[in-house]
Amino acid sequence: MELHATLPAERPDADPRELADLAQLAEELGYGGLTLPDHLFTPRPPEEGYGGSFDAFVTLGYLAAVTEHIELALSVLVLPLRNPYVVAKQAATLARLSGDRFVLGIGVGWERFEFDATGADFTTRGARTDSALRLIRNLHTTGGAAFDDPRYGHPGGYFTPVPHRPVPIMVGGVSDAALRRAARHGDRWQSHGIGPEDFVERATHLRSLADCPVATDARISIARGSAAEAAGTTAAELDTWAATGAERLTVWFGPDVTTAAERMRALATHPQAHPYLVR
Repeated sequence: MELHATLPAERPDADPRELADLAQLAEELGYGGLTLPDHLFTPRPPEEGYGGSFDAFVTLGYLAAVTEHIELALSVLVLPLRNPYVVAKQAATLARLSGDRFVLGIGVGWERFEFDATGADFTTRGARTDSALRLIRNLHTTGGAAFDDPRYGHPGGYFTPVPHRPVPIMVGGVSDAALRRAARHGDRWQSHGIGPEDFVERATHLRSLADCPVATDARISIARGSAAEAAGTTAAELDTWAATGAERLTVWFGPDVTTAAERMRALATHPQAHPYLVR
């Protein structure tokens, strides 16, 4: 299992250069990857449980330029809010810019306000996400061969840049629908908001649905308390998470950049975390 980190992306007044410093720190400490959340337009401020103040694609492109080997992922993009041709182009471009370090994490979304405000249909978001994922894979593997789909089908054309390899797709969510989507379209699945026992049950169900292996990842929040206390409590849980078969454990360190840096360093330097860092 590898430790990954979610960068604090809640505060609209944050200095993006601080995110770059934090990304470099994560790479230096041995975290295997970085993730950013996504929201377009929310009914309450980003810091009230949404995140995504900065556009995730643009920000990850910025971070790709200041890091060398750490993975860069969306966790997760609300795919049915966007034109999938544009997403395919952005993902392929970011994959090239980062040296194939980008992972396209997607979800169907849950905040109806966001769909209504942006003119996207909420009730068909699942079906449109499935079609979009098929289209993105088509464009990334064929460069524009004819694609048959009632929503996003096309007679054939030219798509560039074609990534060196199809951009890995990570499906987020813990519902049965999310697991079916991960089994059909995903290279990886990421849970959120559940503990190790439920993770094992969900991962087992995913394996029963998939015709080929799908990597299993989990996302958690660091424990409460001071940096040292939070790191100690979270580090003590790492072996339990590793025993579930999770291949990556992504930790959210809180909304404040300075506090997140302290907690990120405290966890990485805790002896129980050392086996889960990339050296």
